[in-house]
Amino acid sequence: MRRMVLFAAFLMSASVSAAEFVTFDPSRYSQEVTECDRLASHPDDPFKLAPGISEGKVDLAKAVPACLEAVTKDPKNPRLNYMYGRVLGYAGRGAEALPYRKAAVDGDYPQALFVIGYITLYGYNFQPKDVCRAGELLRRSALHDRIAGQLGFPRYALEGRFDACPSVLRDPAEMLEFVAAARKQFGSDYYKGLLADALEEDLKRLVK
Repeated sequence: MRRMVLFAAFLMSASVSAAEFVTFDPSRYSQEVTECDRLASHPDDPFKLAPGISEGKVDLAKAVPACLEAVTKDPKNPRLNYMYGRVLGYAGRGAEALPYRKAAVDGDYPQALFVIGYITLYGYNFQPKDVCRAGELLRRSALHDRIAGQLGFPRYALEGRFDACPSVLRDPAEMLEFVAAARKQFGSDYYKGLLADALEEDLKRLVK
């Protein structure tokens, strides 16, 4: 029954034109390494300019003002907006982070697309819950080759999270491509491989 519902949803959503996709080009923005980059880069961010720091090790007392200074000097840079939103969220100031999260997403920053999509799915950290918007962002992060989106979006779609969202394209063939692209990134990782195997099994039944 779950497979029939997803396939029917794909038929309905297939008529919805996806936004024109353009690969994120970091060279459009300053690539100068700021103190914000040094203090607030995420370990999994493919476009980080400094070694990433895990949540529990971020020095918020230094990172918050450093990122505020950086984003004030370069307000249109989505990388800086993402990092400032990140540290505000960690500091319990998620409501203040909302405009910076939006700026990062509007700039199509791949890491922000996944992270903001994820917290939008659940309404975490003062982010207003919006399942359909979350689906759009997660899928877009997958298109940008963000491994978390390539595995997360198909998983959520198969669970039926986006069944009421005609704006979210749920093409089983496309999702198989996402999983295959993720495999190229995670290589022999056993646990990610198990998830990829399970996703492929379910998705292949839909495209037969």
